[in-house]
Amino acid sequence: MLPPHDRLAIARFLNQDDRKRALVSRLLQYSLVRHVLRIPFRHTTICRTPQGKPYRKENGYCSTFPNFDFNTSHQGDYIGIASEPLCLVGLDIASVSKPQGETTTEFVSNFSSYLSDHEWDCIARAGTPTQVLTEFYRYWCLKEAFVKAIGAGVGFGLHRLEFHHEHWTNISIHVDGDLTKKWRFWIFKLDEMHLASIAKGHPEDAVSSYKETLSNAIVAEEQLHSTLESPEEAFTLWTEEQLTQSLE
Repeated sequence: MLPPHDRLAIARFLNQDDRKRALVSRLLQYSLVRHVLRIPFRHTTICRTPQGKPYRKENGYCSTFPNFDFNTSHQGDYIGIASEPLCLVGLDIASVSKPQGETTTEFVSNFSSYLSDHEWDCIARAGTPTQVLTEFYRYWCLKEAFVKAIGAGVGFGLHRLEFHHEHWTNISIHVDGDLTKKWRFWIFKLDEMHLASIAKGHPEDAVSSYKETLSNAIVAEEQLHSTLESPEEAFTLWTEEQLTQSLE
C-alpha cells in the first residue's frame, strides 16, 4: 500500500517487530490525512525533515488547518499519532519496563545528565522502585515530546528543559531557565505499562528546517491562547485491521 520511499525506510529496520511498528506508524499518518483533510491516500505525499519530523508535502494554506501538524511515536505495544490544526505538536510513548541487569537507581542514574536538579530530586523522592521508574519516564516522555514538536534532532540538549507540575497537571516548561507560556503538556496512562505525553506549542519555536514546511508560523496571541486552553481529547484505540480498512 505504501509508496517506494516509505517501503525503503521500513526495510532498513532489521528487527521484525521494529518493521511492524514503522509500518503502522506510516499507515497512521496517511489515515490521519485522509480522515482530517479528506485527501485520498494515493494523493498524499508525506516527507520528513533532515531531523526526522514528518510533514505533508502539499501543505498549502487552509483557513481551517493553517499549520496542519502531526507527530508519531511507538514503543512497546503501542503506536500513536497526534495532530494539531495550528500549533506544533509532539507525541512520545514510553514503555515503563523494569531494567534488566541493573537496579532502578542505576538505570535512572544513567540519564542524570539529561535531568535538572529539580527533576532529579522529584524522581528520587517518588517512593518505591516502580514509582521512581514511572516518575522518570514521565519526565523523559515530556522532554521527548517537546523536542519532537519543535522538529529538533537527537542532538538537542534535554538538560536545557525543566518541567514543573501539580500532581502531573498544569505542567509547565522552563527552557534554559526561563519559563515559557507558549506551551501546554499532557500525560496519559495508556495501560499499567505504557505512558504517553503530548506537547503543544507556538509555531515560532520550530527549528528552521521544520518551520519552512509550515504555512503560517506567525500566530496571534489570542488565537494561540484559545488553542492552548482547549481541552485535550483522549486517544482512540484502533487495531491494525481497522487502520488498514480506513485506507481502502
